Parts: sequence; structure tokens; C-alpha cells
Amino acid sequence: MDWFTPDALPTWGDGRLTILGTEGYLELRKYVDVGGRKGTDHLILVNQSKSEKIDASGAGLPYFSRLAYDIEHRSETAMSQVHCFTVMELALRAQQMAELE
Repeated sequence: MDWFTPDALPTWGDGRLTILGTEGYLELRKYVDVGGRKGTDHLILVNQSKSEKIDASGAGLPYFSRLAYDIEHRSETAMSQVHCFTVMELALRAQQMAELE
């Protein structure tokens, strides 16, 4: 279950991404650390041997400039064409499966 912005959150919006694996998870909190730490871009790694916060504020956003470059120069620096087509095929299959339900 998810909700937009709970009243107790000290900022508007709650950009987060959680990737669950068989031996742990990664959590990215874009705007706020619910543990109270200051700053943005909090990356939390939890696995079988450690739980740590990694400062991701200096990671940058290279994808969008690379994508614009690829469009202009017909290159594949942001992602390969095969990767893009595979992702789109999976999305179309998922949509078709959802419409059948």
C-alpha cells in the first residue's frame, strides 16, 4: 500500500525507490530520510552482513544528457537500442496481460 504525502512527513512528496532481493534490499530516498538525517539522496543498503547509508548526493544525473545526445547523434550511450526494444516489448506484454484480466 502507498499514499501520497503523509501529514507527518517534513517535506512535500516522498520520492523513493525500493529494490528487494533475495539477500537484502536497496532503498533510495530522494527528498527525506525518515530516520531524521539531513540532506537528500539517501541510499540505504541492507544485506546479510551490513546495513549502511551511502551518500548518493554527488551521483549526478548522466542519463538525460546522454539520451539527448543519442537522439541528436543516433548513438547508444544512454542505453542500447536492443535494451530499449526489450523493455518496450515487456511493457506491451504486461499491458496486454492486464487487459485480459
